[in-house]
Parts: sequence; structure tokens; C-alpha cells
Amino acid sequence: MPLMPKRVKHRKMHRGSRSGNATSGTYVAFGDFGLQVLDRGWITNNQIEACRIAINRYLKRKGKVFIRIFPQKSFTSRPPDTRMGKGKGAVEGWVAVVRPGNILFEVGGVTESQAREALRLASNKLGVSTRFVYRQGVQH
Repeated sequence: MPLMPKRVKHRKMHRGSRSGNATSGTYVAFGDFGLQVLDRGWITNNQIEACRIAINRYLKRKGKVFIRIFPQKSFTSRPPDTRMGKGKGAVEGWVAVVRPGNILFEVGGVTESQAREALRLASNKLGVSTRFVYRQGVQH
């Protein structure tokens, strides 16, 4: 089941602004280790699902994985070879808008080396640069 909102007030959204840095969701709150984004961009629901599967496969369902982002913005596309006009295209998918500083995933209940490798595998599925971060007070 892909990540997407149950219902939205308006199906088709504007592209919006990606400028600025993240103001919330910038520290590791639930797990011990996290994956923090350094670029700005869109992360699709398929990318989030691929990361979740990669982390869970590496950890063999030990520990706990927290997904800190949710794709709540729709994006549309028009069919190829379509002339100008005739309205906005159909909803193609859902994305989460990320800005520098957002925590994408958190992992708890595993060692640092396991968490580092699992989050490295997840970061390969993303189109943005990331870094490995610790929760405040975790020994490293």
C-alpha cells in the first residue's frame, strides 16, 4: 500500500516553494540514530517505501524504524505529445517536500554500525544528499 493521504481538500496542488531550511523535524526524537537531508527537493512515496524495505531487510526486523516524513503533496503530469492548454494534468503521484535539516528516518534498538549501514543503503535510494546523525546524549 503506497503512502498517500486518505483524503485531501484539493487534489491538484501548486508546486510551492522549496526555499529555506527546515524549521521542525530537525532532531532525532524517537530512535537513537537518524538520516538527515542536506539538500532540498521532493521525495516520492515510492522512494520512501524503497528506503523502508532496504532498512528492514538489512536489520532483519530487529530494532525499530521510524519514518519521519509523509508524502502529502500531489504532483500532476500531462501525457506526452499533448498540445498547450486543455487544463492541468491528472494526479501522477505524491511527494514529501524536504528542506535541509529534515530527519527522514530514525532507527532504534540496534548498534551504531548496523544503523549506519542500514541508513547508508536507504540513502542510496534517495535523490538528495544525506548524513548520519545521533540523538542528543547517545554515546558514539
